[in-house]
Amino acid sequence: MDIGDLTLACKWKAVLFDMDGTITDTEKIYNYFWNNCAKALGMYDFTYQDSLDLRSLNHDDSKKLLEERHGQTVDYDKLHKTVGNCVRKYLQENPVPLKPGIMDILNECHRVGIHPVVVTATNLAAATERLKSAGLFEHFDDVISAHEAKRGKPYPDPYLMAAERLSLMPSLCLAVEDSPNGCMSAINAGMDTIMVPDLTEPDAALKKRLFAVAKSLADIIPIISG
Repeated sequence: MDIGDLTLACKWKAVLFDMDGTITDTEKIYNYFWNNCAKALGMYDFTYQDSLDLRSLNHDDSKKLLEERHGQTVDYDKLHKTVGNCVRKYLQENPVPLKPGIMDILNECHRVGIHPVVVTATNLAAATERLKSAGLFEHFDDVISAHEAKRGKPYPDPYLMAAERLSLMPSLCLAVEDSPNGCMSAINAGMDTIMVPDLTEPDAALKKRLFAVAKSLADIIPIISG
């Protein structure tokens, strides 16, 4: 469903936002360092598609994906740590780029009494640091890291944890994501999910399961305004 077709009154009590690629324009930074760090560590056959498929993917499935594609000798833990350190250093030395419309939609959430929450695949310490640096942290009611859940995205656990901490049924939560793995996590949790594509568009199968696809965060504001 296209976001422009939605005229229903808002039923949601919370909007759960992914972080990288959804509210902060940082997925491109991760993509750059995944590709460059992989090459620096000798993974010369690492591809752009690999970096796309790793978006929001939990640790075990990420490791399995790279081992299946590039062999059992892949040191995923070393690569993951190197990428994380590079991204952290870059964002400590440069402003955290924001997605257009993030402050507008947060202000609207507060105006109409909807809880804005972050549900991210990034570890809690790094996510908190990033949100504070961007001036966003105090605008959210809670920050959930998939690292706190038993299983990360695309499993439903992070989003179910968020709903539980809000004391809300999943059906009363709207999820906003940019990647297929993130979208499937929210969908599997039983939440209406809007994708705001960043580096890739949804394929036909995913699009059928989404509540809507939006061009920007600002496009979501009318449907949460009731």
